Amino acid sequence: MQSIIHIDGKENGVRLESRILEERIQDAVKAGARELTIDACGQHGIGGRLWVSKDESVSVKVTGASGQRLGSLGFPGTTIEVMGPGSDDIGWLNAGAEIIVHGNAGNGICNAMAQGKVYVGGNVGSRCMTMTKQNPRFTPPELWVLGETGDYFAEFMAGGTAVVCGFNAHDQANVLGYRPCVGMVGGRIFYRGQEQVISNADAKHVPISDEDWAWLEENLKQYLQKIEKSELFDILATRDQWHQATAKSPYEKVTKKRKSMSDFRSQVWDMELGRGGLVGDLTSLDRSPIGLITSGELRRFAPVWENCKYMPPCQASCPSGIPVQKRWQLVREGRLAEAVDLSLEYTPFPATVCGYLCPNLCMEGCTRGLGSLKPVDAKMLGKEGINAHPPMLPLSSDKKVAVIGGGPAGISVAWQLRLKGHKASVFDMDEKLGGKLQASIPANRIPPEVLAAELDRAREIIPHVRLEKKLNRDDFEAIRSDYDFIVLATGAQRPRTLPVPGNERLITATDFLKACKHGDADVGERVVIIGAGNVGCDVATEAARLGAKSMTLIDVQKPMSFGKEREEAEKAGAQFLWPCFTKEITAEGVLLTDGRVIPADTVIISIGDTPDLEAFPENIARERGFITVNDVNQTTDPKVFAIGDLVKLGLLTQAIGDGRRAAQAIDDIISGRRPLSVTEDMHEGLKTRLEYMDPGNHMSETIDYSRMNLAYFDPRLGAFDSLDQCAEECSSCGVCRDCGICEAICPRGAISREALPDNEFAMVCDSEKCIGCGFCAGACPCGIWTLIPNTPLE
Repeated sequence: MQSIIHIDGKENGVRLESRILEERIQDAVKAGARELTIDACGQHGIGGRLWVSKDESVSVKVTGASGQRLGSLGFPGTTIEVMGPGSDDIGWLNAGAEIIVHGNAGNGICNAMAQGKVYVGGNVGSRCMTMTKQNPRFTPPELWVLGETGDYFAEFMAGGTAVVCGFNAHDQANVLGYRPCVGMVGGRIFYRGQEQVISNADAKHVPISDEDWAWLEENLKQYLQKIEKSELFDILATRDQWHQATAKSPYEKVTKKRKSMSDFRSQVWDMELGRGGLVGDLTSLDRSPIGLITSGELRRFAPVWENCKYMPPCQASCPSGIPVQKRWQLVREGRLAEAVDLSLEYTPFPATVCGYLCPNLCMEGCTRGLGSLKPVDAKMLGKEGINAHPPMLPLSSDKKVAVIGGGPAGISVAWQLRLKGHKASVFDMDEKLGGKLQASIPANRIPPEVLAAELDRAREIIPHVRLEKKLNRDDFEAIRSDYDFIVLATGAQRPRTLPVPGNERLITATDFLKACKHGDADVGERVVIIGAGNVGCDVATEAARLGAKSMTLIDVQKPMSFGKEREEAEKAGAQFLWPCFTKEITAEGVLLTDGRVIPADTVIISIGDTPDLEAFPENIARERGFITVNDVNQTTDPKVFAIGDLVKLGLLTQAIGDGRRAAQAIDDIISGRRPLSVTEDMHEGLKTRLEYMDPGNHMSETIDYSRMNLAYFDPRLGAFDSLDQCAEECSSCGVCRDCGICEAICPRGAISREALPDNEFAMVCDSEKCIGCGFCAGACPCGIWTLIPNTPLE
């Protein structure tokens, strides 16, 4: 059993400074003391900030004269007992301590208290229980007073419970003192005595319910036990002697009617100063009010409703141009099926790519991220794409397009061409459609049944597919003569390697991942992967699945891997080392230029792939191993387009976007909207041109982030539980949510909603009422309203 530690507030007959006494209390608690007796001599802050008490309880008994702020910043588990009266500010900023005062207490008791209990066995002074707080996650604070309170009790009280017993009060009609409850916005007060006047503007009396009385009766017993006056229970526990006061809601509060300018002039100004007043005989000027706030043509600024003028950042960030915001709007309107089906107008792989494989650049661009809010979960909506239904197909034209390559880019362009009414035939050298999606992406990244379902859906739209067809240059020329257009989408098929001794020992990442998909891959216990990108991470994850004990990824620079691939590799136990420069591959492992050897039974190289261009004629220009294209992915041969990794290595969604852009250009040429000849500068195809990919979309410029207002969204939201929740949390950048905030906030009632045909609408502003204050622009959560300088009169 621990002994009680005694600490004296004096040393050699001299009073200790408050700081010194607190240090000694803290040191004693750190040394293991859990019961302390303090013989105080007016020192401040005794018993506060004993943080260890969150794990173990600490008891502090105070004898002598305690100073101000006893128990301030007290912590749960701390009990402070004052064996006599207390000074001012007891329990100031209390965060959970229990404080017992056997006597009267001074002013400011429980100021700004957030948690804990204070029991006073006497009266308290003025301004007690002011500015208290209440966090709904914790037990509300409590103040118990045996007698009466001083003036301004519960001023600006915002939470908690106060109980004033009124025992031996000087005036039973005034146990709460003068002007109680001023500015009260929360909490409740039980008091015993005659019902007294409280701040009518801020608080109200309410009946004590059976539940309230049961709580009061039970806790009254505990309180009287704490202050050692249990014998008073029968005297105090008479229900009809008690009253309850609570804060009024904002809707109940009575606001004082403002004087109009004319009333002020006639009732105040003229009577006290002007005509008939103090200076009335000194002036005969007309002092009628002048309208300083103008409307109509005299406004300095005019609001403009710019709905759908600017592109939302999510759509602008998506290389495939998917209108993410539009899809969330449809979900918000209860049209989930339409939101899901809409994705197929932009990609044949909404579930595979958007739901699983894409790093979701739309979420990176989400406006919510600027306010430290979690971006809306586009993956959740993407996964719903497995249930999408393709749109009705138009009749096919007599134009034929050959697509060489059956990966994501090739399927994308063939899909888009068929949606536009043109025949597309896909040629691929593999035995299955899908390219690397099918051949090498690990099953842990994408459920096989999801990929299979989306490939089956693509085959229904693109019936003309020729597999196991490896083309040479003669085959290419034959296809060029038989088809109106050709789209090259063979991707990057040739793995890069290192020109170092022993490179014949290397296994390429592509070959390894393909073997894993076929179930015939094998690795040793120690695997070294040269190249620490996302593909290298896939290799490490698969190696671990096959039984490798250690996976080490090395790179010449800081690894560029990110997202789920990096997370899965690290979860599997992979280590990342850089900078590492390979000198030789030996039987022992990888020899680096600095002399280190990284032991390995299997060495896999994953430093990227390059296109195989041997089958394509020389008149198709190329640079540094890639095909050169213009802004619509057209090559130097006007009938030939190139997309995806043939142009530039990139993400799946970028290859899909290339396919949309090329399909749109081909359709424009067939329809006569675009000449066949190549007139644009080459290399422009490396840019994302969403406005071209969506000819009907007039939003070419992305909305400025500064126009958005994120104050309406809960920053505490860490995850999304449903699509509906995601849709509600979407800030709908640049597109009106029809929330009516602008209409409600306009001080002049100048804004109204105008219904348009086809369930459309517009928010319109009456210039004769509008004063150009800008409230609409400041309050709009979507950035729709903006203020422009009003054209001056001429």
